[in-house]
Amino acid sequence: MGSLGILNLSSWNSTSNSFHSSSSTMPLGDNHGRPHAIFGDSATHFAVRRFKSTEAERESIRNTLTRMEALDFPGGKVEFTSEMNFISESADKRVPCYRVLDVNGELIVSNNFVQVRKEVAIKMYSDMVTLQMMDNIFYEAQRQGRISFYLTTLGEEAINIGSAAALSADDLVLPQYREPGALLWRGFTLQEFANQCLGNKEDKGKARQMPIHYASKKHNYFAVSSPIATQLPQAVGAAYSLKMEGKNACVATYIGDGGTSEGDFHAAMNFAAVLEAPIIFICRNNGWAISTPIEEQFRSDGIVVRGRAYGIRSIRVDGSDALAVLSAIRTAREMAISEQRPILVEALAYRVGHHSTSDDSTKYRSMNEIEYWKTARNPVNRFRKWIERNGWWNDKDETEHRSSVKKQLLQAIQIAEKTEKPSIEGLFSDVYDHLPSNLQEQEEQIRETIRRHPKDYPSDVPV
Repeated sequence: MGSLGILNLSSWNSTSNSFHSSSSTMPLGDNHGRPHAIFGDSATHFAVRRFKSTEAERESIRNTLTRMEALDFPGGKVEFTSEMNFISESADKRVPCYRVLDVNGELIVSNNFVQVRKEVAIKMYSDMVTLQMMDNIFYEAQRQGRISFYLTTLGEEAINIGSAAALSADDLVLPQYREPGALLWRGFTLQEFANQCLGNKEDKGKARQMPIHYASKKHNYFAVSSPIATQLPQAVGAAYSLKMEGKNACVATYIGDGGTSEGDFHAAMNFAAVLEAPIIFICRNNGWAISTPIEEQFRSDGIVVRGRAYGIRSIRVDGSDALAVLSAIRTAREMAISEQRPILVEALAYRVGHHSTSDDSTKYRSMNEIEYWKTARNPVNRFRKWIERNGWWNDKDETEHRSSVKKQLLQAIQIAEKTEKPSIEGLFSDVYDHLPSNLQEQEEQIRETIRRHPKDYPSDVPV
């Protein structure tokens, strides 16, 4: 008779983390010890199967038992494996991009988006057109020497307005610098935009900032800061304060694809994940960090995949689709507040304009490329087609709105130009309760210099 090697799993010793294989002789037959006949009733032919554990079977058993043993390490249990597998540097397929409207403004057959009322849709489109026109007129004003600097949002209007429409007035916004649409949506007037860009005494920032560095405490919109990505860790801190106070609100902070190469981006992501802060990171991936294309910035699949590395839920959205942006941000906001967690949203939208008035993007990209995105992929035109198809907008509305906005913008610039500049005193105030003697001396020296050389200084700056 042959013998069968039986693996006795009960002999696994959990203390010593080892197992023993016991070999015992077991008769092959029925319950009465009689062999099973193979050929009818023949007593001369019996089948005796001899089982051998192959190397593959033994390896499978070892792997199973290895996985059964988990390391209770800080952060959670980790299973072991005897297979040496490196995590791939990239997935087989890129992360898909969520959209609601196609390039022709046709609604994709799906209910997986936030329904928008007529009044909201019209305001969204009106603000997108206003933002577009404001960029064009202020850009020309800079070229005429009437303001010193400007930066447009052309191609990214849907990200600005779609995200703003998804937030509540109580949510805090910490912008980068290409999100004036969020402020426009909240009620910042064209006159206030003009006052800031021309730096007069009506500017809420007291003309201490560069043009387009807007701020409004009234609208929960923090001041734009020139250094890249510094707003991100600050935004997490603000979100954590909302959490501690139990507020039904979150923080929305914006960054460009180039800003994600800064250390502050990674610090903020980790900070937010660990503290479980109610914050939405909105990354405008517009393809260019000034003149550096994204393929020269990173090898990952954009920005969206970075969320998982920090334990942050993420989504990629079509940044030229205002409905998709609104739906993604509205859903992200609900998650951030109800679940007290950070969310990362990567919005793909091409930067049609130059980086700023200090840049000439035709030096590093073709006019054909720019023109394609300006026309075929225009986010404003796409949204217009959708509201027109719904019967909410027509050519007459378009003409009247554009004419009104142009008139308001030109008038706002004229008024801002005629408004007096802040006085010299503003250079020294709002820092010390009592001005130190050394600063008092500097202030007097400046005033004396201006009095002696009046032609070298602007006449509209009060001494």
